[in-house]
Amino acid sequence: MNTIPPNILAIISTYTSKEIGEVEFVVLKQWIDESSENEALFSEYLLFYKKSRRIAFAETADKDKAWQNILSQLERPLESANVREKPKYRRRIIKQASAVMKYAAVVIFFLTMGYFYFQKDFLDKSAFKVPAEAITLQLENGAIQIIKDDGSSQIIDANGNVVGSQKGNQLVYSNTVVKDSLVYNTINVPYGKRFELQLSDGTSVHLNSGTSLKYPVRFIKGESRQVFLDGEAYFDVTKDSKHPFVVRSNDMDVKVLGTRFNVTSYHKDEKTYAVLVEGSVAAYSKLIENEHVLLKPGNRAYFENKQLKTEAVDIDKYVAWVSGELMFIDDSFGVIANKLERKYNVDIVNNYDDLNDIVITATFKEENIYQVLKTFQTYKAFDFTINNRVITITKPKKMQQN
Repeated sequence: MNTIPPNILAIISTYTSKEIGEVEFVVLKQWIDESSENEALFSEYLLFYKKSRRIAFAETADKDKAWQNILSQLERPLESANVREKPKYRRRIIKQASAVMKYAAVVIFFLTMGYFYFQKDFLDKSAFKVPAEAITLQLENGAIQIIKDDGSSQIIDANGNVVGSQKGNQLVYSNTVVKDSLVYNTINVPYGKRFELQLSDGTSVHLNSGTSLKYPVRFIKGESRQVFLDGEAYFDVTKDSKHPFVVRSNDMDVKVLGTRFNVTSYHKDEKTYAVLVEGSVAAYSKLIENEHVLLKPGNRAYFENKQLKTEAVDIDKYVAWVSGELMFIDDSFGVIANKLERKYNVDIVNNYDDLNDIVITATFKEENIYQVLKTFQTYKAFDFTINNRVITITKPKKMQQN
């Protein structure tokens, strides 16, 4: 008797728990449509699950015993809860069949109904909604998979191969699945969250709030390792002298062989920054051909007035976010407000322009947004209100009265 492949068994498990992702749904549907035998196997397991309310999917499962259990149930009167077809149709099948054919017909009927459940419950793609605050993964075929906080799941390509797995706040890609051409995934981390990614070459990437990273499922031999960043990420790149690692961002590209560095490239920010922690990198302008600068540890590169520039910086300030900290060193309130919006998933409306003139040095770890703003009030007095996720800052009332 044929068995269900392990990767399909894993998908069926997510299906029965109603946690199936869109790409898993596509793979399962394709496998079912491949043959009537696959359809029967799926329906058999589905019926067994619905009758017992337990998941017992394993490659060594005793399907013969499960089938006998199903047949034994047919000797009892049919329960209306087991089927969704009209009673008239069910009575016609039972009435017209002989004793032997009656059981066979009901078995086939149940198998068909099991597949009907699948079609009805999961083939309506319009019902697939992505929560606004969810970390999402866009797969090669455009399907969106939700990455649940502290959850566990498998990343499956269009051919049914497991290319990666999630455990908690990290997604790890395998280097075992061979790809002849570049196939990309894109992960999106919303405001208020952070995430960690390990690429197929072993490179570790920490993604900050409000960040999107497009990357190959598997890098191709003989080609550079290129990823595309919108937001902020800290890279710990696996060394490979034959395959340079390139981070492409808004107005600057960063090329390395193996090193640790941070790139900040939010559309809302005025500049793109690359800060080198360890090793060596070259930062390239996307506006001026062949213009580049070489960075040393402790330096940052940025693009200003159509030129690439470098300067020495405090590294801790630029990588503190990786451990969940907010570190400000002589930063203006305008710059700080953008970081607070991403960190706490809020919108800040500043109606007090004088606040933009202050410069703040502070570090926060566990504080909530209310505690952070109360700390800032020690630098310059201001009032604020919090309404859901909107924070409105105004001139202090005492000053307004004067």
